Amino acid sequence: MTQDELYINTIRFLAVDAVQKANSGHPGAPMGAAPMAYVLWQHFLKHNPCDASWVDRDRFILSAGHASALLYSLLYLTGYDLPLDELKNFRQWGSKTPGHPEFGLTPGVETTTGPLGQGFANGVGMAIAEKWLSEHYNRPGHKVIDHYTYAIVSDGDLMEGVSSEAASLAGTLRLSKLIYLYDDNNISIEGDTDITFTEDVGQRFSAYGWQVIGPIDGMDTDSVYNAIKIAQTDQDHPSLVICKTIIGYGSPNRQGTGLAHGEPLGEEEVELAKQRLGWLYKEPFIVPTEALKHLRQAQERGRKQQSEWQNQMKKYRSAYPEEARRLEVDLSGDLPDGWDKGLDGLFLKEEKPMATREASGMVLNIVSQKVHALVGGSADLAPSTKTTLKEKGHFGVDNYRGHNLHFGVREHAMGAIASGMALHGGIIPYTATFLVFYDYMRPAVRLASMMKQRVIFIFTHDSVGLGEDGPTHQPIEQLA
Repeated sequence: MTQDELYINTIRFLAVDAVQKANSGHPGAPMGAAPMAYVLWQHFLKHNPCDASWVDRDRFILSAGHASALLYSLLYLTGYDLPLDELKNFRQWGSKTPGHPEFGLTPGVETTTGPLGQGFANGVGMAIAEKWLSEHYNRPGHKVIDHYTYAIVSDGDLMEGVSSEAASLAGTLRLSKLIYLYDDNNISIEGDTDITFTEDVGQRFSAYGWQVIGPIDGMDTDSVYNAIKIAQTDQDHPSLVICKTIIGYGSPNRQGTGLAHGEPLGEEEVELAKQRLGWLYKEPFIVPTEALKHLRQAQERGRKQQSEWQNQMKKYRSAYPEEARRLEVDLSGDLPDGWDKGLDGLFLKEEKPMATREASGMVLNIVSQKVHALVGGSADLAPSTKTTLKEKGHFGVDNYRGHNLHFGVREHAMGAIASGMALHGGIIPYTATFLVFYDYMRPAVRLASMMKQRVIFIFTHDSVGLGEDGPTHQPIEQLA
């Protein structure tokens, strides 16, 4: 067994042991994705396990949230505030290792995932936030906002419509700091993906405007490393690295089958898998000292990277004091003093009746004059929802500083992307559509609520009296 194989197997079998002890969970994806996760976390991911909230860290999303045991293994091994006992308590009431990752519960978890496709779209929002902040605040010689958004996405993620919506927008916006590793293992719960999912994913993402790398051997660390390096060189496109992996890798009787996906391997099969991969420890939850020492180097790397950034911020404050002050206000999430100035008495002089969407639009524009972090848009309905911010510019490839974001007719992705923007920090996002179309984005709104994120969801045309638009646009069921 090589050194890298030792480290990868440490990650892999911690996940397997956690699932087996809980007698519940998904061992297959962690077993197959461990090599790509190891390469990303060991060689590329800029993060500080001692400070999970560092502003300029890279973001990592496990969009395939069912593989949560993989993420928990990585967090423990790299030194986040997640003790080994929490892995032993996987999927148990009150633990910090729930069945699917939950933001705000487990240090290092960037977003709540589990409903497939949501993490994919959240990542697009995070990349938008990084781009917007970097364009507003970076100066020559002072890159104070400069990080990537990475994710591991699954076959199921790419089947979900929300990922298509989000991928299309990401390609249109040319979000080059967005790099996704596609865990292409060709297996879902019901069996081989050939029964439902035969499209050419690479051609599909190329059509969206992504750089597509591979397919590569996702079990080979050198191939994964080289692919990520290539992805980082593209300054004009988001990147999808198609990694061919083997679900349940190492399991003699379940590898490459649906049996490895959503249930524990069983004690006997766990032992056989460990024997096949040369893992010498029969007892569960064994972490070789050498492996822990190696993976915990992430703490020192992270402290050094954050210290260098803090020194850079010190120079930035000296050179650009006003920009630094505003950046810190944006990142804090605090509303500036006087943010509501001009709202008092706004409608006192109004004699004629006014539509609520008109009034809402007026309020939004007054607030935007004081709240620099306010950024958002609608699902191609801004003229109707009255949510355009006047004289604030339009976010896009010609102007990444704009405050008006065009989501297109993509309500589901709009909600999830806005959550990603809020999770990233530095932006107060808003979205807008007709109330009747809330159903298209309900899952994303639900998760935003679960994560307690400050996303402003604006729903107009909220009356059954819509008249000419007819019953298709009357929000009867929504109001019932």
